[in-house]
Amino acid sequence: MSATFPAEESERPGRIMAGEMAEQPEVLRRILDRGAPGIRAVAAEIAAKNPRFVLLTARGTSDNAALYAKYLLEIRLGLPCGLASMSTTTAYGAKPDLRDVLVITVSQSGGSPDLVASTRAAREAGAITLAVTNNPDSPLAAVSEHHIDILAGPEKALPATKTYTASLLSLYLFVEGLRGADGAAAAILPELAEAVLARKDEIKGLASRYRFAERMVITSRGYGYPTAKEAALKLMETSYIPALSYSGADLLHGPLAMVDNISPVIAVVTDGRGGEALQPVLDRLRGRGADLFVVGPKPQVEAASAGFVLPTAGVAEEVQPILEILPLQLLAYEVTIARGQDPDAPRALAKVTETR
Repeated sequence: MSATFPAEESERPGRIMAGEMAEQPEVLRRILDRGAPGIRAVAAEIAAKNPRFVLLTARGTSDNAALYAKYLLEIRLGLPCGLASMSTTTAYGAKPDLRDVLVITVSQSGGSPDLVASTRAAREAGAITLAVTNNPDSPLAAVSEHHIDILAGPEKALPATKTYTASLLSLYLFVEGLRGADGAAAAILPELAEAVLARKDEIKGLASRYRFAERMVITSRGYGYPTAKEAALKLMETSYIPALSYSGADLLHGPLAMVDNISPVIAVVTDGRGGEALQPVLDRLRGRGADLFVVGPKPQVEAASAGFVLPTAGVAEEVQPILEILPLQLLAYEVTIARGQDPDAPRALAKVTETR
């Protein structure tokens, strides 16, 4: 059963985004119940072709999902990966040799012309092409050799929420399928996602703390880094607060100098090796008196200025990002509402961004 939002919220600004956030547990169940067999079948077909390298292609929120896939493929499979620069083919006409290369294009709509053009060019250059979309009838699905439908259902709010977590879970199951595994670690996610979303009042209480922020810094390491990037994007596109995302390692190489006790820092702390690698960064941030908000295990939250405790006990580190983003989606939503804006309709944005 999905998390629900009270009836009195049905007419408030952001009601579409609120409803779509609430759908996420059910979307995760749908993927596990209905989508997993097809994802495993696609993975088996591609594994039989033995790709030697992976290129990931995406924009916006889907780019952060692709970055998550990069961590999975490199850590779980030892397969080298890169994030594609589409303009090399779409603007410069480059013709790389992509024989035996798997090109994965992630797109909610599957409609952006540059994604379609670069995927078509990759296939013509000999690549194995896979589209991961929320639209099996899209132009991107049509030009790709293989396709995975993330089964999120129509998403009407401009900020992507359920399509992001659906993309993460679909990509996780695909990578597990490549290695001949069933992705059993994901089975607990719908129940835990429901429990996290049910605690939205905790986030609502924190919104007033950050509503007047002039900028935010979001940091993490390992599997949590894509979450930091996605959280920054959500905050910027809904509340218009400049939000800068950094790997914890990169934060220490210069940007730490801008951290003070005024600008909030959000740290996404995975329960595992990524969180351990982030610990020296957290120590430095506390030493600078930063207003530190932690999303992660209880001991890390208790040592911060504020935070949200994630139910990470017994949850594999590689699937924690599917839970980590949920309180940060809620934070972006509540801060936007507190600033008197409508998160359903950010200014100057369209649902399908037609870059070329």
